[in-house]
Amino acid sequence: MSVLRSSRGERDESQLLGSNIRVRVPELRDWQAWAELRTASRDFLAPWEPAWASDAHSRAAYRRRLRRQQRDANDGMCFSYFINRLADNALMGGITLSNVQRGVAQTCNVGYWIGEPYARGGYMTEALNCALSYCFGNLGLHRIEAACMPSNQASQALLWRCGFQREGYARKFLKINGVWQDHLLFAVVESEWQRPG
Repeated sequence: MSVLRSSRGERDESQLLGSNIRVRVPELRDWQAWAELRTASRDFLAPWEPAWASDAHSRAAYRRRLRRQQRDANDGMCFSYFINRLADNALMGGITLSNVQRGVAQTCNVGYWIGEPYARGGYMTEALNCALSYCFGNLGLHRIEAACMPSNQASQALLWRCGFQREGYARKFLKINGVWQDHLLFAVVESEWQRPG
C-alpha cells in the first residue's frame, strides 16, 4: 500500500493505492455508481447494516452524506472512503474510520461494506490492510477496533486475516436492520500488526 503523490510530488492522502484497488475519498460524481451498487446489493447488505431510510440512495441524501463526511474529516473525527478496482475503476464498496480518539487512546473504529458482485474476491482484505497502514502510519493511531455479528462469518474471517484478535462479546450492541444485535468485538494494535507483503 502506498499514499499516492500529486503531479508536484506532494502526498495525496485522499487516496491510498494497493496492488488491485484504490481507496479514495468519495466525490459527488460517484452518486449514480454508488446508488446502483447499493441498490443491486440490497439483499446482500441489509442483514449486516442499519435499516435503510426510504430516500437512502437519493441524490439529495448522498449530497448530505458527503457534506457530513467532509465536516467529520475536517474535524479529524471520521474518514470515509470508497474502494475502486484498479483494472476498470469499478466502485466496489466502502470503508470508514470512525470515532477517532486522540490523547491517551489513539484509536478508531473501522467499518466496511462491499457490493455483492465483488464479495469474496480479496478486495476488502486489501482495502482493510490499506486502511490499517494509513491508520498506523499517517494517522499515528495505536489501536483499531471493529465489531461484527456472530453470524457474519465472512466479516470474522476478514478481521482474522488482517491481524485482528477477538476481545469480547457485546450484547445488543448495534441496531442492525431494525433489531438490536449482539456483536463480537475485535481489535488490532500497531505493535502486533504485520504489514502485508
